[in-house]
Amino acid sequence: MKIFAIESSCDDTAAAVVEDGRKVLSSVVASQVFRHVEFGGVVPEIAGRMHCEAISGVVAEALAQAKLNIQDVDAVAVTAYPGLIGSLLVGVNFAKGLALTAGKPLVPVHHLRGHIAANYISHPELQPPFLCLVVSGGHSHIVEVSDYTSMRIIGRTRDDAAGEAFDKTARTMGLPYPGGVHMDKLAEGGDPNAFSFPVPKVSGSPYDFSFSGLKTAVINTIHNMTQKGIDIPREDMAASVRQSVVNILTDRFLLAAKDFGHRRLVLAGGVSANSLLRRRMTQLCAERGFELYYPELSLCGDNAAMIGAQGYFEFLQGNTADMSLNARAERSIEL
Repeated sequence: MKIFAIESSCDDTAAAVVEDGRKVLSSVVASQVFRHVEFGGVVPEIAGRMHCEAISGVVAEALAQAKLNIQDVDAVAVTAYPGLIGSLLVGVNFAKGLALTAGKPLVPVHHLRGHIAANYISHPELQPPFLCLVVSGGHSHIVEVSDYTSMRIIGRTRDDAAGEAFDKTARTMGLPYPGGVHMDKLAEGGDPNAFSFPVPKVSGSPYDFSFSGLKTAVINTIHNMTQKGIDIPREDMAASVRQSVVNILTDRFLLAAKDFGHRRLVLAGGVSANSLLRRRMTQLCAERGFELYYPELSLCGDNAAMIGAQGYFEFLQGNTADMSLNARAERSIEL
């Protein structure tokens, strides 16, 4: 079964064709980073306009790469939530028009479910149940995946996401957008114990995250050093921040795995590309006898292949929509 998929939840316009939820026949991504870098982050209005400019060409290229036309696919899947509403609307409306004119079923897909499904492409043998740590610029969740379309949130951030803590720190340090990638590279040459930062905890919720206090402490440290004319050792700062964030993520994730009896663990989302998070989880899982899965780097960021993968399982479950489908900026992964 072939699923044609569209992803436009933030600043990447993407289209792909995925077969049986695990084999990528084509994947095209048009990045907007070059346009947003001058602003230090994504400007929603600009993102929406650029999606409008790019989507027709991206869709045509994805079909051409797969050597198919739209009549050859079985359904059209699209990211419908969550994300920037203007960006989502471009993809949803294009997908609705495509499905209507081709007479194909329309499958709405949750963006975070797509990130989890990226692992089905990288690891065709992977099957639920498992526990997944979904970490990105806007989300930090611990999700119990009991089946391909049945999920339960075990823990979540109460304020900022892990990726946001990286990005805001990077911006304060003067690193270019996207900050998390540059932070990770810079941290490889630094001392992770050079700075000590707080480890926020949520009272009564041992699996939840909080990164706001950590982010504020880092920014205040940088500002105080700057005001005193002290040169900031950027490699050490990046390494210390990275270690703090990764420690929080791994501690909560492994605690949840132990308490809920999961031995198969999965990473997903843009921050799953972080090199220290991958190394630390690989080491800890090996020591404790856990299975660990994470997507290849090309599938960590936003892409349509992951939407096609999850779209396949949603379609099998009968989760389709009519032409009244609308985008939503917020929606729980539990649906």
